[in-house]
Amino acid sequence: MPSFTRGGGGVKPLVIGYLGDGKWARFALLKFLSDERLKVAFVILRVQKDVKLQKLARKFDLPCFVCEDINNEKSLRLIESFAPDLLVSMSFDQIFKERILNAFEGKIINCHASKLPFYRGRNNLNWVLINDEKEFGVSVHFVDSGVDTGDLILQKSYAISDEDDYSTLLRRAYKACGTLLYEAVLLFLNPPVRAYSQRGFVCKRRVEGDERIDWTLSTRELFNFIRALNAPNLGASAFIDGVLIKFYKSKMLKQEFKGVVGEIVSVSNEGFVVCTKDGALKITHYKGEVALGSFFDTHGGGGGNSSFKKRALENE
Repeated sequence: MPSFTRGGGGVKPLVIGYLGDGKWARFALLKFLSDERLKVAFVILRVQKDVKLQKLARKFDLPCFVCEDINNEKSLRLIESFAPDLLVSMSFDQIFKERILNAFEGKIINCHASKLPFYRGRNNLNWVLINDEKEFGVSVHFVDSGVDTGDLILQKSYAISDEDDYSTLLRRAYKACGTLLYEAVLLFLNPPVRAYSQRGFVCKRRVEGDERIDWTLSTRELFNFIRALNAPNLGASAFIDGVLIKFYKSKMLKQEFKGVVGEIVSVSNEGFVVCTKDGALKITHYKGEVALGSFFDTHGGGGGNSSFKKRALENE
């Protein structure tokens, strides 16, 4: 664990090496910089760098780098030259391996937007919605040789309502991650830092094809699937005679509609209604042309939208 010492000139700040990407990383960095007990020695960006994080680092005269391989000798020498007490990761996309883990044993922490040990890995905010979870979490943990498997330092949970979708969870997670990461870093001012072990499963990275709607799902499962992919660059995919329609937001309807699965039974300025196997959905935000009486293609394989629980890599 890093030591927090007092020198002749007063309190010595905790020296941080920061590795990050995205809005949550920028939010946390500003919190670190506002606290005189902390000193950010440098910032390391992803290879596909966050230009806004780079500009923020330069604004505060922080050395800013890109390391193509964080585990090679060149990167290790660079990091060691700043003598950091702690390496802090927020959405950094490289796996730390033996060389750097040994060099900074017990001095590397990471923030993950899930309630570990569950939903390790990628795209966890999408998966919690697909799986109809009632809450999502944020966790700060020590980094070990696994994927999000290190001992937990801090964790908080946040409620999910039916009004939430991927976009709302992401906005909340930006602030929640940055705040919890800052709180965890402050614990290292007075070591040792207590942590506890975890066990759980890993989230599969969502890939092209996973966005296609599986019409064998229930109304509730379809509602969850659509709201999990509501970002402008995503969208749940469905087809009418092979023509792509993108779904971004839906409502579950209580009233009954006569029709077969995938049939459009109502169209208005507010959207359209499509029958499901156990009810109906009103699609309120979508992209594409639809017509009353049209049928969505329900054959040809639904892609990767089945429950994550069926696809999880168990770690028990």
